[in-house]
Amino acid sequence: MPDQEALAAPSVPADTERRKESTDETRAVAKSTIHRLLSRRDLPLREKTLWRMLYETAARAAEVLALNVEDLDLEHRRAPVRSKGGAVEWVYWERGTAHLLPRLLRLPDGSPRTHGPLFLSERRPVPARRPASADICPHTGRARLGYDRARVLLDAYASLDLHQLRHSAATHLGDAEVPLQLIMGKTRHKNPRTAMRYVKPGAEAIAKVTEVLAPRRRTH
Repeated sequence: MPDQEALAAPSVPADTERRKESTDETRAVAKSTIHRLLSRRDLPLREKTLWRMLYETAARAAEVLALNVEDLDLEHRRAPVRSKGGAVEWVYWERGTAHLLPRLLRLPDGSPRTHGPLFLSERRPVPARRPASADICPHTGRARLGYDRARVLLDAYASLDLHQLRHSAATHLGDAEVPLQLIMGKTRHKNPRTAMRYVKPGAEAIAKVTEVLAPRRRTH
């Protein structure tokens, strides 16, 4: 068999610049700031539950807002969400969210909501703007809370963006020296380089590591 000629590599102009990687400039919030926000007594129950769930699950806001009551596994503190690629993945929450969810699901007569959107809008939609039946609560007739409304409320109460809760959760896990592999499992990032954009040391972690540079204490 005759030798095949090697294909010439395409030439690249000398003045061509390498494409810069997009960076996530979302600002993480200190853990103390998050805890102060979520302990405020003036917060409506819906907002407190949503923000705490976003922080404890480190999930995307659109994923949590798409949850239905029947999706919740309250016993194991988890729920399935559909990721960007279409796969079904699980998100997990902790005691704070677990404490608030039963209150959020309680109807005026004391019985729990069992079906329909988890987070509801303040009022029933007008007929002209009635969404699909899957986005209407069968118990109350109220519609699913939308992303834009949720974003506006967090900005009004705390001057924060919804994505900052997810970013802050990843940062706080990194500050606690949780291995990157586990942080990727929590945030469900597939690429370590992508996850590293979220795992940036916060001010508290930097202050702590600075202690290593302090002079040794004299011992008597």
